[in-house]
Amino acid sequence: MSTTPAPAPLLIACALGIEHLALRAGERGGAGGPVTVLRTGMGPRAAERSVTRVLADPALAGAAVLATGFCAGLAPGMHPGDLVVAEETRDPRGSVPCVATELLVKELVRTVPGRTVHTGPVTGSDHVVRGHERSDLLATGAIAVDMESAATLLSAVHAGERPVAAVRVVVDAPEHELVRIGTVRGGISAFRVLRSVLPAFFEWHRSLLLPRR
Repeated sequence: MSTTPAPAPLLIACALGIEHLALRAGERGGAGGPVTVLRTGMGPRAAERSVTRVLADPALAGAAVLATGFCAGLAPGMHPGDLVVAEETRDPRGSVPCVATELLVKELVRTVPGRTVHTGPVTGSDHVVRGHERSDLLATGAIAVDMESAATLLSAVHAGERPVAAVRVVVDAPEHELVRIGTVRGGISAFRVLRSVLPAFFEWHRSLLLPRR
């Protein structure tokens, strides 16, 4: 008697408590398989440790990994609450291409109508980027920066072959620099957007499970 293989799990990784709160508040089920929302802690080293540890669990073998949370936009014209879908993530150790980004963009436009969705490379940093650093990173071709996405995806692919992606919500932009997340309107706007994105993540995950033609 044949058995249907268990659906591949989905690991959604974020760094901050406020990001985790937004994602848990938005969770309603509907993914193509088991979903784990992991709070890694802030910074690339914390992300690397947490993701490597969790993916060592046999229950998450082959899990798709999606890094999410807040980011700093690098391009002029970006606003808090805009979405960024990474085409690849970069850090000094290398770059990781993302999977099915076109589908993520389509689902985010449908799920969070009225929000601008940007696509391009997302670069990693080990500190909060301010001032001239922002324009320096923009000159490399990156459109956004955060501290965990690159480390998360690099750790994920090092742990085994799997689909990966990164979706970030802009909380800080060239014309809208924030001092503290959550204390001004931009932070609140980004929180509300992050709370709404899970259905798009679930559709991306389901699409990965469909037979390829």
